[in-house]
Amino acid sequence: MKRTLLQDKYPVFIKDICKRETGLASTQDIVNYLIGMIDDHPVTRLVGEFDHYSHTLGLEGGDVDPGIVDARNVVFCFGTRLLTTDALAVRPRSIGVAETASAFVVSFMEAPTAMASNTMQAWVEALPAFLADANNLT
Repeated sequence: MKRTLLQDKYPVFIKDICKRETGLASTQDIVNYLIGMIDDHPVTRLVGEFDHYSHTLGLEGGDVDPGIVDARNVVFCFGTRLLTTDALAVRPRSIGVAETASAFVVSFMEAPTAMASNTMQAWVEALPAFLADANNLT
């Protein structure tokens, strides 16, 4: 997983997962995995799933890079404390899952708390093994 600054200001983590390493063929497999992680976590709550790809293509003038074949966001919240109104600016969290012809690209913005960032990193880092194991079950 790499950490980069998107537009020179947003700290973002990105994990590229080669499809041939997973054997699975859909973005929804990864979305379902993330929803399971959220449901199993003691403080996270699922807000929803957003089909960014269909949304963008459905807009007049919507533009999607032709290399992207699917793109979804899993939206959820870690909020265990709400001590200032400013905290709403960085909540809820989102993990993006994009699919290209050869890979899945999973990304998220670094959270202000280490617990949230570390948890998201662990979920994403575990994805290749999960996907490989899921493929062996089919």
